[in-house]
Amino acid sequence: MKQPWRPRVLIGVVISFVIGAVVLASAGMFVARAADPIKIGFGMALTGGLSANGKPALLALQIWKDDINKKGGLLGRPVELVFYDDQTNPATVPGIYSKLLDVDKVDIVTSGYGTNLIAPLMPIAMERKLMIMGIFGLANNEKYKYPNYFQISPNGPEPETSTALGFFELAARQNPKPQTVAIVGADAEYPQNALVGARELIKKFGFKTVYDKTYPPSTTDYTPIVRAIKATNPDVVFVASYPPDSVGMLRAAHEVGLQPKLFGGGMVGLMFTSIMTSMGPMLNGVVNYDFWAPEPTFLSMPGIKEFLKEYQARAEKAGVDPLGYYLPPYSYATGQVLAQAIEATKGLDQQKLADYIRATEFNTIVGKVKFGKNGEWAKGRTLMVQFQKIQGTGIDQFRGPGKKVVLYPDEFKSGNIIYPYSAAKN
Repeated sequence: MKQPWRPRVLIGVVISFVIGAVVLASAGMFVARAADPIKIGFGMALTGGLSANGKPALLALQIWKDDINKKGGLLGRPVELVFYDDQTNPATVPGIYSKLLDVDKVDIVTSGYGTNLIAPLMPIAMERKLMIMGIFGLANNEKYKYPNYFQISPNGPEPETSTALGFFELAARQNPKPQTVAIVGADAEYPQNALVGARELIKKFGFKTVYDKTYPPSTTDYTPIVRAIKATNPDVVFVASYPPDSVGMLRAAHEVGLQPKLFGGGMVGLMFTSIMTSMGPMLNGVVNYDFWAPEPTFLSMPGIKEFLKEYQARAEKAGVDPLGYYLPPYSYATGQVLAQAIEATKGLDQQKLADYIRATEFNTIVGKVKFGKNGEWAKGRTLMVQFQKIQGTGIDQFRGPGKKVVLYPDEFKSGNIIYPYSAAKN
């Protein structure tokens, strides 16, 4: 009478074993998946015209990644960076991000460095509904108004005028006030945006434009351009340029003897250590935008000294910008924003991350960061600095205060303008 029960008992044992094995296997899979890295993907200018800044930006992100992983990662998972060289070529961007998303299966993407490289990423981000962090682009979202885009450079709510505002405001403060302005820039995304802002400010402050032209990005001889500017005898010259043409324009200005009362404005590259040490005293008197300077206000921000110590130690071995004052602190801050958002939302949901970033003020090594209109900083903090009293080409003079004097905004001011330009050149 008891025989019929034995198969049932055996079946029950087998079922229990199978269920237990499945549960254990599932748990093992869960643990394995939980330990999988969080992948953050991007293209970066590691060759080409912007590589002098792209490489330091990458190094700063690698330092952030290492710091995070030493603390246990994010959500209990290690962070991994997946990146490719965009060669400072916008045409490479769509292919890079398609590979990152479809082949590498990254969880988060950030942009590479620079306006021109962010521009082709915007349609991809919108199509795929990605949360995107931009690294130093100017006005990339003014046209799209994509709500899930955020920009780490401190341009402020009116980015098109950000690199020119302090320049023209300083010009307007001089006595007697200069009257005529020449503006010039490359025919590319960032310079074009900057020149739009410059034209608005020229009207606002009541200046008269005597020269307003662009040149091809492929230009190598800037002497004819500078001669044409000199012929108009402007009081103020505003230049919107990328590193190669910033150097070319400044060398040509010295060669031709261009001596306006104020010169500079939106020249990308003059804050790179390699360019500062190669140009040396030719920089004296130039008033230019910047985002960070080794002046007391900035050196007092929490975590910045520790970051710079680590960065400079690694930079020497990596053969990249040895000071890292311009972009690297903001590149590291990009990681800090992402980390705080991921931990706070307890996940990698693109929309939840975007909503949190939009609503939150973040603590970073570049100070407090709050995003506002079109993902720009709610309050701008673009500096105007003047190169002063540079002697020779030694790097040590650029490590401390006094060589890049902050003139604007007033809350960060560390010295006074030497005016006119010719007085500072001597």
